[in-house]
Order: sequence, then C-alpha cells, then structure tokens
Amino acid sequence: MRILHTMLRVGDLEKSIAFYTDVLGMKLLRRKDYPEGKFTLAFVGYQDEAEGAVLELTHNWDVQKYDLGTGYGHIAIAVDNAYEACEEVKKRGGRVTREAGPMKHGATVIAFVEDPDGYKVELIQKK
Repeated sequence: MRILHTMLRVGDLEKSIAFYTDVLGMKLLRRKDYPEGKFTLAFVGYQDEAEGAVLELTHNWDVQKYDLGTGYGHIAIAVDNAYEACEEVKKRGGRVTREAGPMKHGATVIAFVEDPDGYKVELIQKK
C-alpha cells in the first residue's frame, strides 16, 4: 500500500494551480472537467503519480470559498534550504506566514507559506 494523493477543495482553480506550479514548482499532471457533476479535478506534484503522492485540487464550480475548519493541519514539503525557499516563494508572489527558522523546542529549520485558499504548506529544511 502507499498514499496516492491528498485532496484539497479550492475556490479558484486557476489561482491554486498557479500557486502550486509557479510558486512551489510542482507540475500540473492532469486535469479533467466533469460537467454533469459541475466540478473539475486537477492533480499537481513533483513527480508522476506512479512514483509518489500528489495533490488533487477539487474545484466545485458553484463554490468560491471554503471554511477550512480546525482539523486540517498542513502539507509538508522538503527543501534544501528553507531560508532560500522563502525568498523564492516571495519573489514568485507567494505568501510566507512564518519565516524560516528553528522550530520551537527543536532544531529542525521550518517555514510556512499559504496557498490562495488559506491552506498551510510547511517547508522543512533537509538535514
């Protein structure tokens, strides 16, 4: 068994695809409209779906915004250098919500960025 994908509901699919591809450097792997169900699915990731887990961005055509609730935490992405990654995210128009630095009560260097829908993405510096 392995994890295939994580699904996120997004209000503006084009903005979300741009964030994950242009800001975080993922690839748009596939996209399909489902007119009868009034939704679109787009899959993004750093590698092919056969090789690793990806994100499924689900856009329900009649919904512009979602309440994220209190159960969702974040997506985590490994980066070579969290400080440089934050600068690159900002340069590409992304929003850094916690600058790179050691995590509380630990030494791992982390940072947080936010996608257009408010989902948190943690950048974890490789050791």
